[in-house]
Amino acid sequence: MSPVLAGALQLLALMGALALAYIPLGTYMAGVYSSKKHLRPEKWIYRAIGADPDTEMTWPAYLRGVLAFSAVSVIFLYLLQRLQGVLPGSMGFSSVNPAQSFNTAVSFVTNTNWQSYYGEQTMGHMVQTAGLAVQNFVSAAVGIAVAVALVRGFARSRTGELGNFWSDLVRGTIRILVPGAAIAAVVLVACGVIQNFSGIHEVGQFLGGSQQWNGGAVASQEAIKEFGTNGGGYFNANSAHPFENPTPFTNLFEIFLMLVIPFSLTRTFGVMVGSVRQGYAILATMVTIWLGFVVLMMWTEFAHHGPALQAAGGAMEGKEVRFGVGSSSIFAVSTTLTSTGAVDSFHSSFTGLGGGIAMLGMMLGEIAPGGTGSGLYGMLIMAVIAVFIAGLMVGRTPEYLGKKIGGREMKLAAAYILITPALVLVFTAASMALPTPPHSMLNSGAHGFSEVLYAFTSASNNNGSAFAGLNANTDWFNTMTGLAMLLGRFLPMVFVLALAGSLAEQQPVPVTAGTLRTEKPLFTGLLVGAILIITGLTYFPALALGPLAEGLA
Repeated sequence: MSPVLAGALQLLALMGALALAYIPLGTYMAGVYSSKKHLRPEKWIYRAIGADPDTEMTWPAYLRGVLAFSAVSVIFLYLLQRLQGVLPGSMGFSSVNPAQSFNTAVSFVTNTNWQSYYGEQTMGHMVQTAGLAVQNFVSAAVGIAVAVALVRGFARSRTGELGNFWSDLVRGTIRILVPGAAIAAVVLVACGVIQNFSGIHEVGQFLGGSQQWNGGAVASQEAIKEFGTNGGGYFNANSAHPFENPTPFTNLFEIFLMLVIPFSLTRTFGVMVGSVRQGYAILATMVTIWLGFVVLMMWTEFAHHGPALQAAGGAMEGKEVRFGVGSSSIFAVSTTLTSTGAVDSFHSSFTGLGGGIAMLGMMLGEIAPGGTGSGLYGMLIMAVIAVFIAGLMVGRTPEYLGKKIGGREMKLAAAYILITPALVLVFTAASMALPTPPHSMLNSGAHGFSEVLYAFTSASNNNGSAFAGLNANTDWFNTMTGLAMLLGRFLPMVFVLALAGSLAEQQPVPVTAGTLRTEKPLFTGLLVGAILIITGLTYFPALALGPLAEGLA
């Protein structure tokens, strides 16, 4: 079987599995966030934290809950790392230094999972399980909660109430993420992923020396790493490591895990607003972009030149022979078009244009399908902008799902789409202009610039993947990427929740003959165009200096 055909068959199998899960999972999640009942374990949690799950919140109160919970999470994870040397289960590892502790705490709380350290040489079992794994669950639940709050803003009228953050957080964790990750972990263990709490083992003799490996609760963390679009691996090689991802089947299964919730949330959106066709329109937009990027990535990586690359069947540098070019291309696109950031190959070794495609996926805002929650609310913001553009074109007041898109709504949507590019470009410019940060670049020229641009694109969009050619474990990059992750996560949430509150207060506008039909293919095409033009062109000058210059050289 040719590598191209193998990649195409894997893509078809993946799409089939996602299609089968779409309706049941999406409908189930809508029921979770619409239910008035509380499970017994949830009641115990509410009692422990002193929260009343039945109290409705306005958007400022909902935002305070998000920020307070996240702030406590950052402090707890920071202290856990700083005290690692005296904690049980540290495996003999010392405490993590302050700059890296700050960076890692922010990284996992913001669902970024950027790692500027070797996981198997830095974090013991206590930090991995009680700290990092826990944040993999709750940071994903926070993202879904904010998305659900925005959906309620569209669904409700003449009220400023968006639900209860603590209820949404606990339900998302207990009813969706924990059972889903448990099932996924069992599948991974059955396929060869390790799950233990063993110490460090010295194995084999290699060129006169030995190699050390340590065990860990890898399968359970790998499951929520992908299912919650987190991305932080137990080992430095991430999903290229055979302990995390041993076979072509587990590789495809992990891609399925990272896509299934973001895609299915469009069904949740459709059910909650009372029109599943609206959900299908958003889904079609996501699928169009994702599939287009996969095809482009495969084309750039299979369009190899020279006898060596032809003999290898593709550009195999930096790719696992277990997975090949096709599967690695699907993984790279899926992990950068979501906020996962896990890698099964090294993006720095992709062709110049291939690396640019991965980078552009993050620059679009990771909305096709995006992260758990963040993809949906990012896409809905773009839908608001597309409706506004359509309104200007036909001379009518823009409306979306019966809500008028006026000056206040557009200011909030514009602020949302501007904040992340500003962070990426300002931090990248500062890193290239100052004398010390460029010393971290392992390559010069266009590729070296791409390393820095990729790092801040990844951090600001809460992705977490890296070009793997940049020494980011310095005080500058630990601090600056940490700030980029914080601002890139929570400033957009401010605008999302403010928009949700503004929409919820409106009285629905009746549908007339002049209302734009946002469930039709025409709107899907308009939305795809708005995303590619508005967001993509923002970064074109920077891309021209990096991956485009390298790819066209």
